[in-house]
Amino acid sequence: MHDQDSTVDYGTLKAAIREHGRQLGFAAIGVARAYPGEAAQRLRAWLAEGCHGEMDYMARHAELRAHPAELHPGTLTVISAALDYLPHQKIADAPEQAAISRYAQGRDYHKVVRNRLQKLADAVASKVGAFGYRVFSDSAPVMEVEFARQAGLGWRGKHTLLLSQQGSWRFLGEIYTDLPLPPDAPVAEHCGTCNACLTACPTGAIVAPYKVDARRCISYLTIELAGSIPEDLRPLIGNRIYGCDDCQLCCPWNRFAQMGDAEFAPRHGLESATLLELFAWTEAEFDLRLAGNPIRRIGHVRWLRNIAVALGNGPATVNAENALKSKKDHPDPMVREHVRWALSQLASRPGQS
Repeated sequence: MHDQDSTVDYGTLKAAIREHGRQLGFAAIGVARAYPGEAAQRLRAWLAEGCHGEMDYMARHAELRAHPAELHPGTLTVISAALDYLPHQKIADAPEQAAISRYAQGRDYHKVVRNRLQKLADAVASKVGAFGYRVFSDSAPVMEVEFARQAGLGWRGKHTLLLSQQGSWRFLGEIYTDLPLPPDAPVAEHCGTCNACLTACPTGAIVAPYKVDARRCISYLTIELAGSIPEDLRPLIGNRIYGCDDCQLCCPWNRFAQMGDAEFAPRHGLESATLLELFAWTEAEFDLRLAGNPIRRIGHVRWLRNIAVALGNGPATVNAENALKSKKDHPDPMVREHVRWALSQLASRPGQS
């Protein structure tokens, strides 16, 4: 724990933290009080409606989100950081291509962001001595968007992501700390009457401004959902095999987004791979090629499930049919079920050679 030192000028320290954060490559650094306020009540209401689907951890740890000092004792302040990740502007719009969410095409952001936040914390310790802190990046029950909003890094967009005048292609990370740093002021919201993200969502998951029903969200269906994807939603997934960027792609503010950190440059051709290439990966190839990539955590079975759906939504080619048939007897029943569905979809459409 940090003994509050009357000789420390916390305003000057905050300016130094912001400057050091810039040197570490963060796009923005801000400070908030460790109090989520009304956002905690909105989270409870969202959970009560079941909008989190099978993400039980959201409900299990809701009160830790609401009370930061219960997650890390002594926490007074949240240092919020944003890191740009946009790797390119290409869109996988050909139906035989694999559409993978941009954040997942390069290195696993959890480690990158946490490592940099640790360096930032070390720099603070070099100025004030030992202090109480813990670093996070989407790795614990933290109300990331709310604290980033309070810290002036942006506002909560209608798609519920943090949005700023530099767009939304940003990872967030936090340092919970016992340092009494002066908080920043939130910035004005600039969504106005725009509803582009609600209109663009392929499955209608943004059920109202600022409210997402995860059970319909393609990111949830392709990443978080462990079982079968509901049949009525499968055709709407198109060629998206891991996540979905549609609500960000249509956002006018993303015209001003900066290209991201080199750490997140695409690897293994994930920005241009075809569905057939990726469907052919064995489990060993999946594990090897996706080492250090966030996709790896869904495992090979969900990977095949997702690609089978995308192939079923794509052109009825002989190659697509043969690829699916090669997995008809896969040992996992979920893979077999999605392959059968995909083959029936292809059979219902005119074939192409």
